[in-house]
Amino acid sequence: MDRGYSDDPPGNARETSRQLSREQLFVLISAASINLGSMMCYSILGPFFPKEAEKKGVSNTVTGMIFGCYALFDLLASLVFGKYLVQIGAKFMFVAGMFVSGGVTILFGVLDQVPDGPIFIAMCFLVRVADAVSFAAAITASFSILVKAFPNNVATVLGSLEIFSGLGLVLGPPLGGFLYQSFGYEMPFILLGCIVLLMVPLNMYILPNYDSDPGKHSFWKLITLPKVALIAFVINSLSSCFGFLDPTLSLFVLEKFNLPAGYVGLVFLGLALSYSISSPLFGLLSDKIPHLRKWFLVWGNIITAVCYMLLGPIPVLHIKSQLWLLVLILVLNGVSAGMSIIPTIPEILSCAYENGFEEGLSTVGLVSGLSSAMWSVGAFIGPTLGGFLYEKIGFEWAAAVQGLWALTSGLTMGLFYLWEHSRRRRSKLQNILGTEEERTSLLPNEI
Repeated sequence: MDRGYSDDPPGNARETSRQLSREQLFVLISAASINLGSMMCYSILGPFFPKEAEKKGVSNTVTGMIFGCYALFDLLASLVFGKYLVQIGAKFMFVAGMFVSGGVTILFGVLDQVPDGPIFIAMCFLVRVADAVSFAAAITASFSILVKAFPNNVATVLGSLEIFSGLGLVLGPPLGGFLYQSFGYEMPFILLGCIVLLMVPLNMYILPNYDSDPGKHSFWKLITLPKVALIAFVINSLSSCFGFLDPTLSLFVLEKFNLPAGYVGLVFLGLALSYSISSPLFGLLSDKIPHLRKWFLVWGNIITAVCYMLLGPIPVLHIKSQLWLLVLILVLNGVSAGMSIIPTIPEILSCAYENGFEEGLSTVGLVSGLSSAMWSVGAFIGPTLGGFLYEKIGFEWAAAVQGLWALTSGLTMGLFYLWEHSRRRRSKLQNILGTEEERTSLLPNEI
């Protein structure tokens, strides 16, 4: 049923072929299924869970912690699974993660039968943590398998698959809200959980096995590379910017523009759609013209910072807040996010290989685990800090503070690239001068 693939270097003829092989097509289908399924499972809670939790006697603070614990355990699990990917096996990790994710999604659907108070809260935390760990396993394995199957087109493939992530985020809340209104609390979770579980046997059959030897390098060696540390900071800032909008934007829109609750989701649509549509383009450009990646990383962050300054907009600009302007800024933010996020994994991989990391599944596992973990850090800080700042200084200033994080990461990355370019030029010049001196010293002997 499955074929085993050895840990080949990433440049063989089969992989550089323009036509997708059967295995590559199957890998794409598997990755698309987990991106779509996991994002729908993640976003389905938003429209109605806080209301149900309130009925069970859960405070808003505890509800926020139930949402927030997901990112925290996703962070821890990503680091562990990235480190032990080769020992566990990428295919097993992917399929097992998907199976557990489907199961706990169904379990979330029966929590309304649990007694009110501490028991309900404890069960919510347990199920949410299990979902985070299973998601981390599936996504870490998915990234690693994708990089192994498409070593020369990593950014293109990751960018194209963001369409399914965006689709999951867009479809999750309205689908969940519709099923909740029509059939009650259980139906959204049971239906979605069953769909995810049905994908398990399909992926067991079509997903290829990739064999590899455990690597000698660690997360610590990877994260202490200056370039990798700075890119990790970029991932943090972008994830935090996305997370900031979750607890704040809907409240701001309801208060400022008096929109009906049903229309608030449409405001988020601009961000999700523009990100999903632009990501494949930036992925393609990142692979075809690799030196553009650094410019995407720097300018993507700077444009994101400007977007957050204009979301309110910040009071010092004296620009009147209008709904069309807010939607336009969110659309631009989706494009700038795609510009910044897509080049991060190819840049970390190339930096790791330049610094002596072996070109195999073990390094890919470290990189995908690190990327997922750094994203989770931002996903935890963004909503937590955003909610706090929203209460203290209002949405306009809170968004501007969030924008400063993206501006700092973009400028720091830009300064690093300038320093790196200067160092390489100096090194090249020294090599040329050294060669000239060698040639001059040899001339008398030749005569």
